[in-house]
Amino acid sequence: MFKKVLIANRGEIACRVIKACRELGIATVAVHSEADKNALHVELADEARLIGPPPVAQSYLNMAKIMEVAKEVGADAIHPGYGLLAENPAFTKSCAQAGITFIGPPPGAMEAMGLKVEARRLMKEAGVPVVPGTEALNDAGDAKRAASEIGYPVMLKASAGGGGIGMQVVNGDGEMEKAFKMCQTRAKAYFANPTIYIEKFIENPRHVEVQVLADSS
Repeated sequence: MFKKVLIANRGEIACRVIKACRELGIATVAVHSEADKNALHVELADEARLIGPPPVAQSYLNMAKIMEVAKEVGADAIHPGYGLLAENPAFTKSCAQAGITFIGPPPGAMEAMGLKVEARRLMKEAGVPVVPGTEALNDAGDAKRAASEIGYPVMLKASAGGGGIGMQVVNGDGEMEKAFKMCQTRAKAYFANPTIYIEKFIENPRHVEVQVLADSS
């Protein structure tokens, strides 16, 4: 059992992790940007540490600072929540090098499935049906050409995205320039990866999600 867990996230997901740890008798450490100093997850945790200014890239995506804090407080595990660094294999490797348990999948699994463009490619090779879509797109012009072949409406998506962040429905060429720029900016800010791709937008879908849980054995 872990003695102290640092939560490398914020908001509701951080609060849920803190509450779960409390039920298990595990001490928690919250990290926060200057903008989140009075946030609920900061108040709930046993300890809280400032990791940077408001921009996500300078705080919640600052791997070096988060690892520095984890070592300072003596955390023996880091819970990434979702989004942010949760699907970043470099962060997982940093934890391993520091002797800190990363509560999540190993780097190999992330590298195979963490980037949606790569995951689509692997699933197609394995014969798994996938929604019509594209590889990584260079610009809005590429996106328009792809959308005309797939057929509107389409969904612009961040390859490194998670938690629904970095997604935008586009109904026609007139919307593409603005939507592409917005999605790319958001992807870079939240996931440090600006790669965008397209999938056919499925209206009124049935969402089927499978959670896979495993221990380290």
